[in-house]
Amino acid sequence: MTTLTAVLEKLRLRNQDNEFKMAEEGFTAGKGKYYKPEDLAIIKTYRFEGESDPDDSSVLYVIEANDGMIGYSTDTYGAYSNHDDKYDEFIRQVKVEDRDEQILFGE
Repeated sequence: MTTLTAVLEKLRLRNQDNEFKMAEEGFTAGKGKYYKPEDLAIIKTYRFEGESDPDDSSVLYVIEANDGMIGYSTDTYGAYSNHDDKYDEFIRQVKVEDRDEQILFGE
C-alpha cells in the first residue's frame, strides 16, 4: 500500500474509515462522541511524499479509541499543515502503539 487512496480503501473495506476530526471538546468521528488523547492510540502511521510538489506530502494516522472504534486522521507536513496548533498539540499527546500492517489488514 503505497498511496493514501490505497490505505483509505483498505480501511473502508474493513469498516474502519471513521475520520477523526478536531473539535473544541477533542477528537470526534461524529456520532456525538468526543475523545481525549488518553482515550486514543495511534496504531499505525503512514507518510506519503509528493514526487514533485511539497503540497502532496501528508501523514495518515490510524487510530483506535478505547471503545474499539478504529479510524484515521490526516494532515500535511510542516508549513503546509492544514490544522492549527491545537491539533498538533493533541496528536502529540496520543500514545503510539505501532502495529504491524499485517495485523491491521490481515485476512
